[in-house]
Amino acid sequence: MSVSIPDTFDPKIFREVMGHYPTGVAVVTGRSPEGEILALVVGTFASVSLDPPLVSFMPMKTSRTFQKLRTCSSLCINIFGGEQQAEMLAIAQRWENKLDGIEWYPSPSGDPVLRNSIAWVDTTIADVVEAGDHWIVLCAVSDLQVTNSVPPLLFFQGGYGSFAGLESGSRMSHEILPAIHAAHNASDQLRDLAHSIGCEVSVFAAVSDDEMATVFSELSADATREGGLASRFPLVPPIGDSYFFDKSPELQQRWMNKLKNPSEELQERHRRRLEFMREQGYLLAFLPEEGSAAYEQMIRATQEYKKISLTPIEERSIRETIGSTPVNYEPREVVDNETYDIGSIVFPVKDPSGQYTMTLRLAQLPGGVPGAKIREWVSRSKAVIQDIERAERNH
Repeated sequence: MSVSIPDTFDPKIFREVMGHYPTGVAVVTGRSPEGEILALVVGTFASVSLDPPLVSFMPMKTSRTFQKLRTCSSLCINIFGGEQQAEMLAIAQRWENKLDGIEWYPSPSGDPVLRNSIAWVDTTIADVVEAGDHWIVLCAVSDLQVTNSVPPLLFFQGGYGSFAGLESGSRMSHEILPAIHAAHNASDQLRDLAHSIGCEVSVFAAVSDDEMATVFSELSADATREGGLASRFPLVPPIGDSYFFDKSPELQQRWMNKLKNPSEELQERHRRRLEFMREQGYLLAFLPEEGSAAYEQMIRATQEYKKISLTPIEERSIRETIGSTPVNYEPREVVDNETYDIGSIVFPVKDPSGQYTMTLRLAQLPGGVPGAKIREWVSRSKAVIQDIERAERNH
């Protein structure tokens, strides 16, 4: 391929601009006709076609390893995970015996699959096209499999790093420090609320439109740390109505769309909850027959979310798990002389700017209590919220 280069073209600027687009790291392996084990690090692996299944990579024309790989009857492309940087550097820096000291096993075609790779793709070379100082190697896929679902290794802006899903990338920042101070300034009232009711009392603060963090937690003698949400968790319905109830319809819809293909019926239920929150200033969750065990899958999902980095597949799985909880979230008021098993009660709390970015949550509550007692809990909790908001204004 012949391409004319402008006189003013600066290769350094080209590399800088292209470096702002991340590329995945892969290792192409094969066996030469003489039996030599070969491995080549590439940052240009890509999916090309589904029908027929084709992938590609682009080695430099000066690559001696590729000249050998070109003679192989098959090639295996290993997609590298974020923890394989040391392996990648070892392979890239060696002239021979590139896989010495690196664990691998043969793919169905017999080519090396590195033990910690995210996935492998068995291929044969279909075509090699000249492209400037590189080759475009088009490969036909014969077999492939995911073997280690972890974040991939990326090359970005001249360095290597790991990918973390965008929604899980939010972290606690200085912006929620006022919420931490306010909750702790009202800690005596919060502790009294927990121990007098016999439950777990938590205060959450929104880190972003996608995530909340725990800024205060108190357990009564009847509550356990294992029975509560993690210290950091995603805002996925039914979690988040105390934050989104006064937000724009667009943000509310974005929140509901975090569920996988939410039905109109399910969306309408969440809209009713948002409306109930606006009118009443709190929301109840009712336990089904299995009792507090109904929260187990949600708790496990929030614990999984605490991982430093998550793949998009893991994030989707967490959202689906949270969204499919068997807890009854249908909004309704309680009747004084009837008894209920309440899973949780949540209340919106204003931050110093007057925005509802905080949540007070009562959980692990006593069971079989009359509606009149629940109304008392709600009234006492709202009084504590006034203390929290007052503490924020005075901070």
